[in-house]
Amino acid sequence: MTELTALTLAEARDGLRKRAFSAAELADAHIVAIEQARALNAYVLETPDTARAMAKNADARLKAGDARPLEGLPLGIKDLFATKDVRTTACSRILDNFVPTYESTVTTQLWRDGAVMLGKLNNDEFAMGSSNETSCFGPVVNPWRRTRTRVNPSSALQEGASRVDPTCDGSNTPLVPGGSSGGSAVAVAALLCLGATATDTGGSIRQPATFTGTVGIKPTYGRCSRWGIVAFASSLDQAGPITRTVRDAAILLRSMAGHDPKDSTSVDRAVPDYEAALGKPVKGMTIGIPNEYRLDGMAPEIDALWKQGVAWLKDAGANIVDVSLPHTKYALPAYYIVAPAEASSNLARYDGVRYGLRSPGRDVIGMYEKTRAEGFGAEVRRRVMIGTYVLSAGYYDAYYLRAQKVRTLIKRDFEECFAKGVDAILTPATPTDAFGIGEKAGASPIEMYLNDVFTVTVNMAGLPGIAVPAGLSADGLPLGLQLIGRPFDEETLFTLGAALEQAAGRFKAERWW
Repeated sequence: MTELTALTLAEARDGLRKRAFSAAELADAHIVAIEQARALNAYVLETPDTARAMAKNADARLKAGDARPLEGLPLGIKDLFATKDVRTTACSRILDNFVPTYESTVTTQLWRDGAVMLGKLNNDEFAMGSSNETSCFGPVVNPWRRTRTRVNPSSALQEGASRVDPTCDGSNTPLVPGGSSGGSAVAVAALLCLGATATDTGGSIRQPATFTGTVGIKPTYGRCSRWGIVAFASSLDQAGPITRTVRDAAILLRSMAGHDPKDSTSVDRAVPDYEAALGKPVKGMTIGIPNEYRLDGMAPEIDALWKQGVAWLKDAGANIVDVSLPHTKYALPAYYIVAPAEASSNLARYDGVRYGLRSPGRDVIGMYEKTRAEGFGAEVRRRVMIGTYVLSAGYYDAYYLRAQKVRTLIKRDFEECFAKGVDAILTPATPTDAFGIGEKAGASPIEMYLNDVFTVTVNMAGLPGIAVPAGLSADGLPLGLQLIGRPFDEETLFTLGAALEQAAGRFKAERWW
């Protein structure tokens, strides 16, 4: 059974079609694995009965030779996606036991293509967070641990290169998986599903993928429907997959993507066969290296990994050029005006009247106030207050309107870069490796927000970005590289991501739970 959970999504797909094992066996193996890994807190709701019923149906279709693209493949679903008749809470008390009567478009398309649902995955409350510590269900625990044998940063990319360091604290410190899609990343890394849905507003797919040694792609804004996904910031949110390999991400994104008339921001554009892009040559492609991503105080091992990524792509035949994205330094502050402003508007609907938590008050205003105070966690309340402030009379022009103008300049920087013949841009994915649970909880919120410094530009410009595991830190923890592409050119990202993956190899957490 353990061997089945260790398969990649592509390997499981091929094994099912060859009848090497059944969908029921595959689902049962994952159900057992989930039960044994509850210490990780990746799943907030397990649906074994649903999984077995869907697997039984998949086996019937496989036997009849009528297999769909994802037939019998068990997936985890981030608790931000509405699932009909299955509790969906966005990991917030204010959606206490909310059971939708409808299905999100993305999950509808996954079930249409034969996928099997294992359960709902933990995430930061309303996707607001970079560590998965804001969930009302408690933090998710990264399956990785700092090693007692400290990896030599100068050779961290070479398998087995290490030296003993008695100062390393070993495997005792529980680490965050990143956020907001921490449950999705952990479920994939810990072999609790073959792939998972996730969402990315400012890096919430790419950052947790990097912290857990998995692959995460945030597609172009409009590529996947947002209908049925609990909203955080509507002009930034985008669904995407987290998987163990680039090929798996390509397979899953093809089913998740597509035009949806129910979502006015969904783009009516054909979805390519992303898997076919993995065989294309890198030779002749032009890769931009943005000077503005070389931050003061950046860890030497992050810079070394970035240089190694450049070398790998150069060895594969790519042309490397320096590029400039001059407004990058304004991206993070602009993001933390735009995103809270939209969150303030979106979360106004949670008032205790129609669904979710209701806390009684002396009058209707008192009920509103008490419900929202008790239902929202500290980080959500902080962002709602920031958003309300920047949208208020007298401050709208000074903050929100100015941030939107900066956003236009950031987008223009990328457009000018791509117009000069650059096919994709290579950057680090995160400024550090995974940190300990609680280590930044008492610090300034800005310190936590800085985790998104390399990822928010992609959302502000509406571009696709992929994070690929590329090495290990000095503490033996995963580090990743990010590729940023032209609008709706996810294919190039898959081609380049596969080249990086082949050069770096795959990284797997040692089981401790």
